[in-house]
Amino acid sequence: MSNWLIARNRNYRLLFSGSLSSNLADGISVVALPWLATILSDDPVMIAMVAAAQRLPWFLFALPIGVLTDRADRRLLMVRADLMRALLMGATLMLTLGGDTAEPSATAIWALALIALLFGTAEVIRDNAAQTLLPSIVASKDLERANGQMWSGEQITNQFIGPPLAGLLIAGSLALPFAIDASIYALTALLIWMMVIPARPKVDHARFWQALRDGITWMRAHGTILRLAIMLGLINAIFVGGLTILVLYAQDILQLSAGGYGLLLTSGAIGGVIGGLVSPRLAQFLGPRHSLLLALALFILPHLLLGYTSSTSFAALALFVESLSGMLWNVVTVSYRQRHIPDDLLGRVNSIYRFFGWGSMPLGSIAAGTLVKLTEPTLGREAALHLPYQTGSVMLALLLIYGTLRLRVE
Repeated sequence: MSNWLIARNRNYRLLFSGSLSSNLADGISVVALPWLATILSDDPVMIAMVAAAQRLPWFLFALPIGVLTDRADRRLLMVRADLMRALLMGATLMLTLGGDTAEPSATAIWALALIALLFGTAEVIRDNAAQTLLPSIVASKDLERANGQMWSGEQITNQFIGPPLAGLLIAGSLALPFAIDASIYALTALLIWMMVIPARPKVDHARFWQALRDGITWMRAHGTILRLAIMLGLINAIFVGGLTILVLYAQDILQLSAGGYGLLLTSGAIGGVIGGLVSPRLAQFLGPRHSLLLALALFILPHLLLGYTSSTSFAALALFVESLSGMLWNVVTVSYRQRHIPDDLLGRVNSIYRFFGWGSMPLGSIAAGTLVKLTEPTLGREAALHLPYQTGSVMLALLLIYGTLRLRVE
């Protein structure tokens, strides 16, 4: 079936190709942007601020963008968002070329935070449109396999190819990753523009607030989806807090270079690829509820490894398990949403879901950075960098207990 999707379904082929190229650029930037931030500042809170700025739009704009997604041409929204990201990577390139990046700079770190905020806004538009577009080009019975295949490919480019490539590019020049990213996002926009999507039936659109209330009313009436959204918010806050600190953890505890950090991140790609391939069958075998409980249990292990060890090998294992379990959670929950939410409400409900699930991410970034800064004077640098992961393991254990007691997914 998956081979048929690639070979025969032109729209899916273009969407899949655009996803691969977009995630390659994302994989480069996931190393290059925080590495640039650590050059511009050594303050954990300032570095966390850049990470938080990129994710803040999920909290600020997810709801209105959901209404926009149900009203506008989803394909064109993706094209415009990719072009915006290309321009912003060009602006970052100018930032690296226009000043001295060898020394910390307060002005430059604030400029980078602004770029990250705008970049995150484009990402909200692009991701929401992409996820609502897939059910219109793939049959409902094929959604798990399509999502699993899509995410396996994304993991290969986002974590297996992109991060080590970023390390090699940074070794040549700090500006190179951003020049490459700008070109890739422009190519992605072209691929999505080439899709031919049948016109959606015209509907009488309510006023903005009424349209948003319709989505909220539907969400409140479907408690399982609302519960999954809130749980995802806690999971993402914990995970993003750990990811924000990981660049400092890699430099100060693991003593890794930019290239070594990129290679470390590729260990997560292996888990993500395997997760994307096995999750559809595993979900079918275990059922949705038991699959999600298994994912929740596995979420705890990476934080224990990063919280209580200082080994590069254990850090790599942690990222492997985190990506594998995250893929299982995503395949089950995203397919569940795509199957149960009506198409005319999909953009709005999806955005409300992501408001809860992704809007918490900047809070996780700031909380982790602040925790390290406040505890470093008394605990020391290494113990302070371990603390966010130790705290996260406890919170995830409590979430597993909650899921066991309350989570019901038919």
